Amino acid sequence: MSEIPGLDGVLGVEHLEVGPDKVVVRFTITERHLQPFGIPHGGIYCAVHESTASIAGQVWLGTKGVVVGTNNSTDFLRQAKVGDTITTTATPIHRGRSQQLWHLDSVDGDGRLIAQGQVRLANLDQEIPPEALAAFTAS
Repeated sequence: MSEIPGLDGVLGVEHLEVGPDKVVVRFTITERHLQPFGIPHGGIYCAVHESTASIAGQVWLGTKGVVVGTNNSTDFLRQAKVGDTITTTATPIHRGRSQQLWHLDSVDGDGRLIAQGQVRLANLDQEIPPEALAAFTAS
């Protein structure tokens, strides 16, 4: 577990780059990431993809509202193993008034694509607590 709140902290995600046009995170596969048959659970990638896209989308939207995930489509392309460090990058496909679509690539330490996906976000007309946004935009 890390200092980061929520599921990212439980999964050991480290935020490397956070900006309105790209977010990059990293985590290392451990035993806690495995499904019952000893291989990494695909839900790790789905969860990391959604939270990474959500951070990117919220930083882009700023204080104009709050983003929520409405769809997550993740394909698992190659199996990782315990000890592999996975880097996930979110980049925008579309950012509009009411919704956003983000592309995500998760690669291993050798740059091989492990999982790829898209996350759709809805931009809700709600106030976001300033401290929540500041946690990701502070330098």
